[in-house]
Amino acid sequence: MAEMRLVVAGAGGRMGRTLVKAIADNKEFALAGTLAGTPENGVKLTGDAAAALEKADGIIDFTAPAATVAFASLAAKSGKVHIIGTTGLSAADEARIKEASKSAVIVKSGNMSLGVNLLAALTRRVARTLDTSFDIEILEMHHNQKVDA
Repeated sequence: MAEMRLVVAGAGGRMGRTLVKAIADNKEFALAGTLAGTPENGVKLTGDAAAALEKADGIIDFTAPAATVAFASLAAKSGKVHIIGTTGLSAADEARIKEASKSAVIVKSGNMSLGVNLLAALTRRVARTLDTSFDIEILEMHHNQKVDA
């Protein structure tokens, strides 16, 4: 299978570093660029997202809302895939991403964790099963360095 060339936006963050390593460890993908500080990996660090995307098939984005909206627009203009894991998006941000999705493949999830997504599915099932006499509370927590925890 051909390599999918990916840019990691937010590569210096906790999730970004994990993604850079996962891409480097998987022969089906190639790291086409990083948009934040990482250790030397043979890929030039850049702040120019458009230039990085020219050489890539898509961008994986775990950054901040303003950057994510800009990357969505860029993905739409260049016809690239945009995978969004950014949290804290406003309704206006969501609308701009939805507009960009008319011209680009955009995959977005507020949480990419298998455990969290499984819990969400189980919660929907429990909600259908229990009546209103039950009072259930679910607490979601992140590490204390998460910007929008």
